Amino acid sequence: MRIVDLRARTVAIPTNAQLRHSTGVHPGYFMRTIIELVTDEGIVGLGEVGGGDQRGALLKLKPRVIGLDPFQLEVIKLKVLRSIYYMSNARLYAAIEMACLDIQGKAIGRPLSDLLGGRLRDEVPFIAYLFWRYDRPGGGDDARAEDMVDLCEELTETLGVSAMKLKAGVLAPEEEVRVLELCRDRLGPDYRLRIDPNGVWSVPTAVRMGRRLEAVAPEYYEDPAWGLTGNAAVREQVRLPIATNMYPARFDDLAPGIRLGAVDVVLTDIHYWEGPRGVKELAAVCRTFGLGVAMHSGCEFGVELASMLHTASTIPEMTTAGDAHYHYLEDDIIAGGLMRYVDGSIAVPTGPGLGVELDPEKMDKYERFFEEHGDYYARFHVDERRPDWYPSVGGI
Repeated sequence: MRIVDLRARTVAIPTNAQLRHSTGVHPGYFMRTIIELVTDEGIVGLGEVGGGDQRGALLKLKPRVIGLDPFQLEVIKLKVLRSIYYMSNARLYAAIEMACLDIQGKAIGRPLSDLLGGRLRDEVPFIAYLFWRYDRPGGGDDARAEDMVDLCEELTETLGVSAMKLKAGVLAPEEEVRVLELCRDRLGPDYRLRIDPNGVWSVPTAVRMGRRLEAVAPEYYEDPAWGLTGNAAVREQVRLPIATNMYPARFDDLAPGIRLGAVDVVLTDIHYWEGPRGVKELAAVCRTFGLGVAMHSGCEFGVELASMLHTASTIPEMTTAGDAHYHYLEDDIIAGGLMRYVDGSIAVPTGPGLGVELDPEKMDKYERFFEEHGDYYARFHVDERRPDWYPSVGGI
């Protein structure tokens, strides 16, 4: 079997609010680039990648994969990722690996999870991922801790989840920590709490907020300060598990991060860690050094979410609920629409490969939506409500 074509389309789907974060605002939609790898046997594998409009970058890689066997992933990785860092990156390779694994599963009639060692669970639990919102459903903006706690209670009821995470680094640190304190009061001692300032707090602020958080016992404290040394400094002074999806977030930084004692939990990501097989390699390293593993979210649509579900289902140590922006989406580009939450979990697809297919009408619809609204990475790191604002690190 050989790869004979690579097709890439960028699509955008509306969200039910504008989501604020430490470096800007998602302006009412998420966008992803969807790839189709076509083989000479007529099997089509699906992949997905974020980071803006990636069509041009993927098409530059097309000559490097045409003619290759989709089962020979080590060769594909060497040709796509290892040899030309200036033209490619782990994100692009991960989308291609995802599509190749989809092809493999379809070719042998087995789900992707079987290619990764077999699933240990049939569904994966998720959290109530909380963002400070502009233009939230029903009108208005989130402005105080009580707004976030109301959202947490709503998602707990509608999705059936039993854990949350606040995307922090937006309002004053004290107000953001108050969200977790109120959630503990309202939702009880067993509800799992997390907070993620995305590394923008200074070490002194992160330590001060961390010591205050000790009373509510969060599941973990994610990227409280900038860099490996920042996380390590906070970890030395706060009695909370430190987690990361930033430092380390690639294999080059994993050994230094372990030597520094920077974190207790590493969040896996299909794109940062070089595809589903790379995530499995990461999990093996974490197992060796006694680190926990959890699952990161990157505004994924159904193709990547399926890949995340398959991968997570095969990792024994992944016992905590995964991150997902998915509940903010108003639709999806896969056949059947949005995957369903049942008691806080989403079922691992059972069909061959990824177990999902594209909906042609939805692809056309949301490709037009992207063309009308454009690549928001040109304005992702601004806040139109605050024209003089700019992202800052360590200044809080």
